[in-house]
Amino acid sequence: MVLAQLNYLYGKPTTKGQYKQQYEDFNVTEDLGFELTGEGEHVLVFLQKRDCNTIFVAEQLAKYVGISTKLVSYAGLKDRQAVTEQWFSLHMPGQQTPDFSAFNLAGCKILKVTRHNKKLKIGALKGNYFKIILKSLNSQSEIESKLALIKQHGVPNYFGEQRFGRDENNITQAIKWANGEISVKDRKKRSFYLSAARSAIFNNIVSQRITQSLHQTVLNGDILQLAHRGSWFIAQAGELVQLQMRLEQGEINITAPMVGDSPLGTLFDALEFEQKCLESWSEFNDLFKKERVATARRSILLRAEQLNWQWLDEHSLELNFYLPSGCYATSVIRELIIENE
Repeated sequence: MVLAQLNYLYGKPTTKGQYKQQYEDFNVTEDLGFELTGEGEHVLVFLQKRDCNTIFVAEQLAKYVGISTKLVSYAGLKDRQAVTEQWFSLHMPGQQTPDFSAFNLAGCKILKVTRHNKKLKIGALKGNYFKIILKSLNSQSEIESKLALIKQHGVPNYFGEQRFGRDENNITQAIKWANGEISVKDRKKRSFYLSAARSAIFNNIVSQRITQSLHQTVLNGDILQLAHRGSWFIAQAGELVQLQMRLEQGEINITAPMVGDSPLGTLFDALEFEQKCLESWSEFNDLFKKERVATARRSILLRAEQLNWQWLDEHSLELNFYLPSGCYATSVIRELIIENE
């Protein structure tokens, strides 16, 4: 329900289609965004995997080289139902780079091995390249018109279904936790549930801005982000006309909160709007304070970079695009098709 209730930027699609019918229909290639040193305490393995869980692959790499799984890290979890290419970091100070020629794991292929002077941490990547095949499409015209809009204006920067767990169990558990119905001692579960709650709230605020046609309107007191940079600033009343022009030119992005225990940061009209949105999520106020979750900001719209597409046949489309770290390809697909059951 969390995702199904969210508004569409260009109206709910009428085109039906499918994706992930085969692993090769969903391809992801990780982009760290920085050069590896070629030397250091960490062995970096670039690996292609098919129908493999990231954590499982990390465990198998650790077993192969004879180190603890705690010494293997990665920048992010990648979809199992896909063909993905990502880096794994093995902490092996004072040891030679292993020979991986005998590494044999079904669905996996090592593409490159090098060394680096720092551990690869979660989130330490610039973004991901995607190649996605949509199949069984029943309308080319709607797809073409929506892709043109997406290329120009982007899509809602919603968190995808992976964030909420199977059958959205993470948000269900988060609500129970917040209401005192359960206690959560496991550290990983606490993190998953808190992330799910904050993501659901963010999605809801973005959806509300779309409902009120405020997704491309700068409000007095909005927190704005410089495109492709991490800098933030607050919209002032005397600058709204100029800021609106910059927004339409793609220079800045409107943000919404990843709610925590600190102030939202917005002022005036923007603060009033966000506070009203948050009224229906008040059960999480005490939990966020107790867990000391810091408030953050995230762009409400997502622009798929390097977006291009080609029709493979009358009913099949290949999409290619690049997304920054933490953004979901399913947010792009959601605007294009209703998935066939």
